[in-house]
Amino acid sequence: MKRTFNTTLNHTAVDLGLLILRIGIACFMLTHGWPKLMKLMAGGEIQFLDPFGLGAKPSFILAIFAEVFCSILILLGLATRWATIPLIITMLVAIFVAHATDGFQKQELPAHFVLVYVFLLISGPGKYSFDYFVSKRLNRRKRGV
Repeated sequence: MKRTFNTTLNHTAVDLGLLILRIGIACFMLTHGWPKLMKLMAGGEIQFLDPFGLGAKPSFILAIFAEVFCSILILLGLATRWATIPLIITMLVAIFVAHATDGFQKQELPAHFVLVYVFLLISGPGKYSFDYFVSKRLNRRKRGV
């Protein structure tokens, strides 16, 4: 019962939670991006939303970049904060453009993704990430160790 209302920060638990969150959200997003990548690799005509006026195929490729490549970066905890930005943009397009007229039921999933990506943008990937090891190495170089 004591731990139920304890607000003291347990860094190990937070880092473990961030690891679980990163792995989970990356795997969930990969289930959306992987079929798109397979469709692109198969060739054929691409019919996709063009929210920025770049064309359907470039827009499709940008969505794949975010949903596959950036998700893998988040999974690894590598350039995590940078990797969240294309995913946030992609999910905001899904909410406000692709599903603008579909109602909340279709907008809810991309909104959940946005919340998690914004959290990761603010918090970073935690100790169990490649970013942590890169940061440690860079800090050692600065100190001349």
